[in-house]
Amino acid sequence: MNRYHCIYIAGGRHPDHDSINSFRKRFRVQLEDLFVQILLIAHRLGVLKLGDIFIDGSKVEANASKHKAMSWDYANQLEARLKAEVEKLLELAETAHSQEHRGLNIPAELARREERLKKIAEAKAEIERRARERYERERGEYEEKMARRAAQEKQTGKKPGGRAPKAPTPGPQGKDQVNFTDEESRIMPVSGGGFEQAYNGQIGVEGDSRLIVCQHLSQQPNDKQELVPALDKLAQLPEELGQVKTASADTGYYSEDNVIACAKADVVPYIACGREPHYPPLAERLVGAPQAPENPDPVSALRHRLKTAEGKAHYAKRKSTVEPVFGIIKHVIGFRHFRLRGLKAVQGEWTLVCIAFNLKRLHTLKGVKKAAEVAASMLLSGLRLAMWCLYPTIGSLGLGEKHVPCESPTDS
Repeated sequence: MNRYHCIYIAGGRHPDHDSINSFRKRFRVQLEDLFVQILLIAHRLGVLKLGDIFIDGSKVEANASKHKAMSWDYANQLEARLKAEVEKLLELAETAHSQEHRGLNIPAELARREERLKKIAEAKAEIERRARERYERERGEYEEKMARRAAQEKQTGKKPGGRAPKAPTPGPQGKDQVNFTDEESRIMPVSGGGFEQAYNGQIGVEGDSRLIVCQHLSQQPNDKQELVPALDKLAQLPEELGQVKTASADTGYYSEDNVIACAKADVVPYIACGREPHYPPLAERLVGAPQAPENPDPVSALRHRLKTAEGKAHYAKRKSTVEPVFGIIKHVIGFRHFRLRGLKAVQGEWTLVCIAFNLKRLHTLKGVKKAAEVAASMLLSGLRLAMWCLYPTIGSLGLGEKHVPCESPTDS
């Protein structure tokens, strides 16, 4: 099919891949606005209204090798070895005979080791900085949990059940590491076993349309800290899109703090509280839902909700809503690893990938003709936005609204 809209926007010229790459890096902030504009168009087309949101995450490989990384333990070992070698070279340098006998260029050898020691010191400083941030975060969570347990004990007069929270340990851990290719990427476990240098891509999918309505990128290897950022992203969406009613996520997102955060956001959570077998015994499946607790706290209400038939059916929708989206992104669109480096850059790249998925999904929801009009409108909006940022006084660029309606450089 001839891409007349694309040819018109490009002025009959084939855009160079360097220009496209420069565009996505330069206007990564504007891509966030474009992502929301596509959701507004989907709403106006009658295919999107916020309600049930299904949240999940997946590791996406960074443009960095896990073999170009250094752990805290190895950094200390290598530092000690290099310092010993420097002392040995200085001893050899005391006599010219030793230098000639061994055939060593001692100044060059010393300079090389001093440069490596400098790099190791920088890597250790970064690992220590990350360890301090982690300790402050974990200490705050620990103190909050202890305060909650103390309040519960005071209210009930009984010691809270379960294990008491473990106090965090300050300082770097032996396996803490930094990557020299992309310092902001992290080593993360991946499905199928093993570890890769990666980022954690997060999405929230609306249940009926299967469109991505919120997305962000994280450096955390687990998902427990990603629910609150997802709720914040959903709260920032235009009111025109509707109100979020429920949020579903797997057991990786479960924590008391996350359940309470959903309650504060007036969102009903469906978060698995633990792993369950895929094929439970028949006797367990036939047992009815327990009686609802009186005046339950948010966690107790969640546990009861997931044991009801309605709760189980709602949670099961994750398999046909958010999980297939990652399969399409990785195996249909073919996006399995980032090309850019640095958290801000790959966040823009992830936004662009989510935009591509939503346009593809709109194509399915509204048919070829309507989707082509939407895609053309988005392309024209992007061009107007870019030109408006470059030349604010140029106005509407002379691109007539008769072809693709667009009221302003930022409207679509």
